[in-house]
Amino acid sequence: MAFAVTSPSPLSTTPKIASSLSADLKVPCISAFQPSDRPHPTIIHLPTRRASAVRPVCAVEPRRSDPVVPLAATLSASGTEERVRESMVEEEKEDYEQVAKELENACPLEIIDKALVKFGNDIAIAFSGAEDIALIEYAKLTGRPFRVFSLDTGRLNPETYRFFDTVEKHYGIRIEYMFPDAVEVQALVRNKGLFSFYEDGHQECCSVRKVRPLKRALKGLRAWITGQRKDQSPGTRSEIPIVQVDPVFEGMDGGVGSLVKWNPVANVDGRDIWNFLRAMNVPVNTLHSQGYISIGCEPCTRPVLPGQHEREGRWWWEDAK
Repeated sequence: MAFAVTSPSPLSTTPKIASSLSADLKVPCISAFQPSDRPHPTIIHLPTRRASAVRPVCAVEPRRSDPVVPLAATLSASGTEERVRESMVEEEKEDYEQVAKELENACPLEIIDKALVKFGNDIAIAFSGAEDIALIEYAKLTGRPFRVFSLDTGRLNPETYRFFDTVEKHYGIRIEYMFPDAVEVQALVRNKGLFSFYEDGHQECCSVRKVRPLKRALKGLRAWITGQRKDQSPGTRSEIPIVQVDPVFEGMDGGVGSLVKWNPVANVDGRDIWNFLRAMNVPVNTLHSQGYISIGCEPCTRPVLPGQHEREGRWWWEDAK
């Protein structure tokens, strides 16, 4: 994955966030504006705030003394320490199950805005190069600064690399790419070849090329935003909440509960995501026009036929389900 940073764009007006879909087109949360309004979004009811200096994604765990409170540098040394402790204690008290219930019927734009307000520079969007481009569009519409990261496994399609470049230019951002450890990749390929996953499963290769780089990326954050939806995989994602304490990964403070995971499109149907992308004229990966729906590494992704579930295009040799 990779991270990108935008600069804040002040809003001249602050109307209330839209919470209903268009009557003529099912597009998640864009009824209060038209595509032509994009250069000057005026849909956020919340005021913008000054962003603190952007830090790069940490490849190693940050020092615990690093400030996590925005504008903490303006406080005295003792005041800073106390404010940081209070922030951490408050974070521990947050009931994200209750927050998820409160946001169950909220639109993705409102959810992402809330996430960006709460975590500022310590949250980032995970971007795979597929229809999760919608997350970047929503973040842009909030008018707030945001970061984007992506995992470059070294095995992506050429179309995906070109799409990354298009996205950076379209939104004026820099994606923060995370790469696998070269020594680990070298050992895997020398010992088992380039396509061992066809014989003994994709887990080992994914662990080296995706999971470990993702862990390094998340260790530099307090929260992240994903494009996971309930309809993507009925077997594994049917119960994902809008927001949750990440049950798998750790954030910058380390330990269980140190990372919050936001899934703003969890309740959105995939068809409505595409309605939104078309209505907003958002650039998309050209692989979609070739029959690809779910897009990952080139050897492990293929187009699907009409009527097939999108996940049938991933690791198809392992489990037809």
